[in-house]
Amino acid sequence: MIKLSGIVKEYHIAGDAIPVLRGIDLSVGRGDFLSIMGPSGSGKSSLLYILGCLDRPVRGTYLLDGVDVCHASDEERSRLRANQIGFVFQTFNLIPSLSLFENVELPFLYADGDDDRPVKERVMAVIEQVGLGDRIKHRPSELSGGEMQRTAIARAAVMNPKLILADEPTGNLDSETGRRILELFHEFHAKGTTIIMVTHDRAVASHADTRITLKDGKIVSFSA
Repeated sequence: MIKLSGIVKEYHIAGDAIPVLRGIDLSVGRGDFLSIMGPSGSGKSSLLYILGCLDRPVRGTYLLDGVDVCHASDEERSRLRANQIGFVFQTFNLIPSLSLFENVELPFLYADGDDDRPVKERVMAVIEQVGLGDRIKHRPSELSGGEMQRTAIARAAVMNPKLILADEPTGNLDSETGRRILELFHEFHAKGTTIIMVTHDRAVASHADTRITLKDGKIVSFSA
């Protein structure tokens, strides 16, 4: 499903090129569950943003289901993000003025979708799956951290994406709530969704089938 070859990312500050990713080679099969670990500044989030078509490398090749993402137009990349990729962020990224239901419904504004069920039915189905059916009218300020993260997961999953990317999804949560979040990832993984998760926590990383560690922009370990 995913093939990265020689991915290089750098930022330019005051005329100097600061390397972030130094030649990443990585293959991820359909239905895999991959965790990415590494110290702060190792390139984890930069790699995740490239995988999610939110950023471009300066060199290298990224194939997503055979599509050359690096050379795709902005419109093509937007379509890939909307239809094939779901995002879960540590800071939730919910819109404060919208209800829980409306936040989960948002992806339908941007995606095509191939499910003939009515939108409301699809939104309610995924909200029920994450256990928040009684909170649909609540706004983010009225939700706990765990409820906000479950809302973010529902929003990521509502379009039945092929790929879910998660950046420190349990980082701001207590251990019991984090456990429930990981259970949700396992539920979606069991249905065939490919999941790539960035985490600093080895216990969280152990939930994935495959684990890689980044250091100084390079993959320094790989285990399955």
